[in-house]
Amino acid sequence: MPKLRWVERKFDFDFPLGLYPDIIERVRGTPARIEERVRDVPTSVLTRRHQNTWSIQENIGHLLDLEELHLGRLDDYAANAQMLRAADMSNRATNEACHNDRSLVELVGAFRRERGRFVERVERLSEAELARSALHPRLGVPMRQIDCVYFCACHDDYHLARIGELLRLFR
Repeated sequence: MPKLRWVERKFDFDFPLGLYPDIIERVRGTPARIEERVRDVPTSVLTRRHQNTWSIQENIGHLLDLEELHLGRLDDYAANAQMLRAADMSNRATNEACHNDRSLVELVGAFRRERGRFVERVERLSEAELARSALHPRLGVPMRQIDCVYFCACHDDYHLARIGELLRLFR
């Protein structure tokens, strides 16, 4: 079965705020899940592209690149913005970052640090703040702050699945 592209996915944000602990654990655990998947994988596999798609390291780097967007969206909610800032759907930052030239330890360490900043901020949010809503620019739907964290977790899973596909392909 072909994998549904990220931009083709639809989301239902109708779950209760009480799922917050589960959702935050998903985003908190992404760096460890990445480390587990790529431990002892040769650099030649980590940096190999398939049919002009991102390598494993570039997928990891993309998650790192998006931490700025996630933190910015927390700022949007704090400022009571009506609409969240938009992602760069051309992924220019990732395409220009040369993540394959970085060491895996440096790349994963940077992602762990930045994700830690995001989780730390989210953990300080009150229930009222988690329920605060703004319009997501691409999806065109209202998104509570907890939904934004869930969306981040789903995006992480999408790239973890891609990393798994590449590992299976190249091993």
